[in-house]
Amino acid sequence: MKKLFILIIMLVFANQHGFAQTPVEKKADSASAPQKGLQAYEKIIKESSKNKVGLFTVSQVDTKYYFQIPDSLFNRYMLVVTRYLSTPEGIGIFGGEKANEQTIYFEKGANNTVFLRSLQYRQDVKNADSMLAKALAGSNENPIVAAFPVKTTNPTTGDVVIEVTDAFKKDNAMFSLESKEKTEKKLTSLADDKSFIESIDTYPINIEVKTTKTYTNSTASSGSVTLRLNTSIVLLPKTPMRKRFADERVGFFANKYVLFDDDEQRAQTKYIIQRYRLEPKDKDIKKYLSGQLVEPKKQIVYYIDPATPKKWRPYLIAGINDWQKAFEAAGFKNAIVGKEWPEDDKTMSLEDARYSVVRYYASQTPNAYGPRVSDPRSGEIIESHVGWYHNVMKLVQKWYMIQAGALDPRARKMHLDDELMGQLIRFVSSHEIGHTIGLRHNMGASSATPVEKLRDKKWVEANGHTVSIMDYARFNYVAQPEDNISPKGIYPRIGSYDKWAVQWGYGYYPNAKDEFEEEKLLAKLTTDSLTANPKLWFGGEGKDEDPRSQKEDIGDDAVKASDYGIKNLKRVVPNLITWTYQPNDAYDNLADMHKAVVSQYNLYLYHVLKNIGSNYVTKRTVDEKGAVYRPVPKAKVKAAIDYLGRQLFVSPLWMYPQEIDDLIALKREEQISDQQNQVLNMLLSSGMLYNINLKSMQFEGAYTVPEFLNDIQQTVWVKFSGDEKQDFYRRGFQRGYIEKLGLLLLPKELEPGRASNAAQRSDVKLYGKQHLLKLKTDIEKMRDSAAGINKDHFESILIDIDKIITKLDKPTS
Repeated sequence: MKKLFILIIMLVFANQHGFAQTPVEKKADSASAPQKGLQAYEKIIKESSKNKVGLFTVSQVDTKYYFQIPDSLFNRYMLVVTRYLSTPEGIGIFGGEKANEQTIYFEKGANNTVFLRSLQYRQDVKNADSMLAKALAGSNENPIVAAFPVKTTNPTTGDVVIEVTDAFKKDNAMFSLESKEKTEKKLTSLADDKSFIESIDTYPINIEVKTTKTYTNSTASSGSVTLRLNTSIVLLPKTPMRKRFADERVGFFANKYVLFDDDEQRAQTKYIIQRYRLEPKDKDIKKYLSGQLVEPKKQIVYYIDPATPKKWRPYLIAGINDWQKAFEAAGFKNAIVGKEWPEDDKTMSLEDARYSVVRYYASQTPNAYGPRVSDPRSGEIIESHVGWYHNVMKLVQKWYMIQAGALDPRARKMHLDDELMGQLIRFVSSHEIGHTIGLRHNMGASSATPVEKLRDKKWVEANGHTVSIMDYARFNYVAQPEDNISPKGIYPRIGSYDKWAVQWGYGYYPNAKDEFEEEKLLAKLTTDSLTANPKLWFGGEGKDEDPRSQKEDIGDDAVKASDYGIKNLKRVVPNLITWTYQPNDAYDNLADMHKAVVSQYNLYLYHVLKNIGSNYVTKRTVDEKGAVYRPVPKAKVKAAIDYLGRQLFVSPLWMYPQEIDDLIALKREEQISDQQNQVLNMLLSSGMLYNINLKSMQFEGAYTVPEFLNDIQQTVWVKFSGDEKQDFYRRGFQRGYIEKLGLLLLPKELEPGRASNAAQRSDVKLYGKQHLLKLKTDIEKMRDSAAGINKDHFESILIDIDKIITKLDKPTS
């Protein structure tokens, strides 16, 4: 028996321990005695030990912890996720956030040693029987990250016993913080005497380890930082779920790896989407394929943390159940459900990985988040613990008062009624659950709705103001009071994109022989769907140049939407003192909500600005018609510049009424001047002008630099209004305008040896000089008809222009 065991171990090592390794299983001999050199079981696991039975049997002997590992779990892959339980104030991380994620497996080694290896699933082969598979196995040695001496074996079960105390108490790359995380937080050496294991609990498919760890930290006043961590070790399925390859046109979170294929001449980068394993029951497969709704083998269930206030639980559950209609689009009924935690069932634990839970945190953080724990081999979501911070209610109250206060009388107070707050909680719940089932943000979804439809009571109440709950399209700020739109047309909801995305990700295709055939099938279905309904466009996270894909915006026209939004802000501001009143408040509410108004105004401004110098980016396959990149139409860019002239260069003094200034000392001059000058910096930058110049050469009929500069001039250099407050700001940013032109034409000296950039080598400076000379002539005419301080202002500017021209014309030595 011993020789056979040694032979098996040698074969395991000969297989290079690569990702494709076949797990070696050996049934325990209940009558086996301790191996040679090992202590007797009862000397290690004493009668006084505390034993917990689960994935592994976990034994605590005094302050030491042991894992008893059955043969069946060697070489089985496990996902390790470490999250913060609690953190010190001001460190920038919060309880519930993920700190580390690894995939591991335990392996029997020689000389009574158990190795812990890290699975490096970054490469795979299409054909497991090919020569490429053998070559890949030989070049993918998974690193040994820890070695544990075998202490004894369990004489009853044959389980191998190892001590894991130091693995969890000390710093370990698998069970603690990543090096990058420690570097970012300036955490250095671990203080052993101030670090300890709180508890280790074991469940059928997971082990939960709670630890307290203290690190030295030079920036902390105490010189150290203490963190509480929870490490989950979750058993992954023995047979992975079928992969589903990502498509850039549908927004799913995905795991990246490199695929090698004998029939391809280059390695391929592939992405596997993250999704739950949702399959029809065997008896219902024919019904499913015939188009009937069927229940899945395993329902997706989310439990509500019993720490959640009772009055909010129904709304969180409603936000989960709202996804049922989306899963019906994928052919499944009752696929997902929210439930209250059965507090009387002592067999259930919030830490058990068999249960996904919406966790409620008593935190000042105004946020919620929806992470997933997924199998890196297949993308299968194993479980999710949604993080719900108490102060998310502060966030939605602020949004609702500012964006919907002009429409809904219920928004006009600091403490919203429970029913209203519950409905706001419901939409946030739906958004976060969307993340947990695999969906990414779709910041382009709101651009599918025409702005005027947002004011159409019948239409918007029937369809909602955006096609996806995964957009940051909070509330319908375009609707006007006279439209009489009810909350049904104000709140976001699960829309047509969400249903289509769930159908794409969770549809069941048993007739496709493998994931590669399924990929081709889905690619065609996606192309056909987008051709038939372009509103299903996935706009991504809002981080590229496409102005259709932005956070916090709604509608297909940023200028029109923002104009309507400002109309509503002008209704909100005069009422802020009344709406923010609470007894004994020292105007903190007023200051907070006024700041929110300014932030909302800035959002509208930047939604418009993103149209200038940008492209529309529509991801397509080679089988689809149409361009991927095309410039924002000139008419939209001209409208954006006109908006700046009306809503920024005519200073927004309405945002800073004197009666509010008397109470909270508004920084009116600083904020308005800064905003105007920042926008001028952007418009007159060499990069912006270079970008516009390139587009004018690439696309027929695109904006030219002279046209662009002339339109900006028409918004900045207008006649003074006679309103001294307005004219004060206009004189300031006109002086700033000349200053920006000077920096464009006379850039600061470059560092020695540094080449000039493309914009400086282009025609941009020539266009800038032409513009300056034309502007000088126009300002001379304005000076001749001006008087008083305005005349002096123009005289001063002309002197500055002459200085720039003189330097430009001065020959270089």
